[in-house]
Amino acid sequence: MRLPAHEATTAQLGAAFPFVATRPLIEPGVLIGRDLHGGAFVHDPFALYAAGVVTNPNLLVLGQIGRGKSALVKTYCYRHALKGRRVVVLDPKGEYGPFAEALGTRPVALRPGGGVRLNPLALGTGTDTVARRLALLAALAMTGLERSLSPLEHAALEGALASAGAQRVPSLPGVVAALLDPEPAGAAVLGISAGALREETRALALGLRRLVHGELGGMFDATTDTGVSRRLDAPVVVLDLSALFRSRALAALVACAVAALEPGWRTAAAHGHQSLFVVDEAWAVLDDLGVARFLQSSWKLARANGVANLAVVHRVSDLAAAGAVGSVAAKVAEGLVADSETLVCYGQAAGEAAAAAAVLGLGAGEAELLTRLPRGVALWRVGGSAHLVAHRLSPDERRLVDTDAALRAGAALR
Repeated sequence: MRLPAHEATTAQLGAAFPFVATRPLIEPGVLIGRDLHGGAFVHDPFALYAAGVVTNPNLLVLGQIGRGKSALVKTYCYRHALKGRRVVVLDPKGEYGPFAEALGTRPVALRPGGGVRLNPLALGTGTDTVARRLALLAALAMTGLERSLSPLEHAALEGALASAGAQRVPSLPGVVAALLDPEPAGAAVLGISAGALREETRALALGLRRLVHGELGGMFDATTDTGVSRRLDAPVVVLDLSALFRSRALAALVACAVAALEPGWRTAAAHGHQSLFVVDEAWAVLDDLGVARFLQSSWKLARANGVANLAVVHRVSDLAAAGAVGSVAAKVAEGLVADSETLVCYGQAAGEAAAAAAVLGLGAGEAELLTRLPRGVALWRVGGSAHLVAHRLSPDERRLVDTDAALRAGAALR
C-alpha cells in the first residue's frame, strides 16, 4: 500500500528540526564560537535589537558548575570591551580580578568598614529620581524586615526621604535619622502624632539602620567620594561583593550597588555609549522579593539607558524557587526571563528538564537536550531562533576564565 506524501508548513518543519531550520543571526557581533550546524556564531544584543530580531537586549545565562557559563560570560564581556562597549560587573565571588586586570583596571571592593563609600541615593536629577529612590528604600526595608511594608511604613519612607533631601542630596543616614525622629508636621500629614509614628515605624527604621550603623556599616554611610565616582564611571567597572557572598545581606548590597551605578548608565547613554551590565550569581538575590523587584525595574530601563543586562544563574530551578507557584516573587522571576530575550543554557541535570520547559518556554526536545550537552556547548535561544553553539577561547583568554586555579593549587600542596 502506498501512503500519500505528508505535507507540512515551514513553521512545522522548523519546530521539528529547530537547529537545522534556524537562520543565522545577523552580523556584526562578537564571535562566540562555532554553530554546530554550520558556520561561526556571533552575537550582539544591540545590533539584534536595532534590527528587530529581539525586543530587548537582555541576556540570561544558565548552567551547572563546570559546564562553561563563567568562561562564556567573561570572554563575552571581554570581547565587547575590546569593541569599545562599557562593561560593568557585580562580582559576588571575587572572580573577576584577572578580567579587570586584562582591561587595565582593578575591582572596586565593597566590604563593611572598608575604604569605599557609596551613596546609593545619589541617583542624579532625572524626572524619575524620587520614584527610584523610594523603590530602593522599599527594597532595602523589605530585605531588613523580611516582609512587605505596610501603607504607613511606605508613607513614612516617603516623608523621611523628603526630610533627608530638603537641602542636599539625601543619604541613608539622613533617612534613618528622619525615621527615628519624625517631624511633627510630616506626621500630621499622615493623621498621626510624631510619637505614634515613631513607634509604628521603629522596626522599619531599625531595619534600615543596620545598613549604616550595624554589621553593614562603612559602605553606605557617607557621600560617594570623587575618586570612587570616577572609577564607577570608567569604561570597565568590577564591583567585588565577595565579602558578603554567603550573607543574607548580599541582596541589600546588590540593590545599593545597582542604584549607585545608575548615574553612570545615564552619562554613558547621553554620550551614545552602550553598556553591558552583568549580575553574576543572580540566584543568590532572586529570592529576596524587594531586591528582585528593584532588579526587575532596572531590567526594564535597559533600552532607555542603552544597557544590555546579563544575569547568571546555575539551574532553571533557581528561577522556579524564587517563590511559590503564582506568588509575587515567582512572577518577578518569570518577568526577568520574559525581559531577557537571549537565553543561553548550558548543561542541566536530568531533573531540570521539566522546569526548563515550563520556565524558559522550551520544547520537550530542547529541554531534554540540555541534560546531554557536553562542557562548553550551549543552547542559545535568540528571539525566535535556536542554535547549538560550541564556545571557543583564545590562548590569551584562558587565564581570564580559570576558576579552577585554587583547586589545582590545593592539590599541589597535598
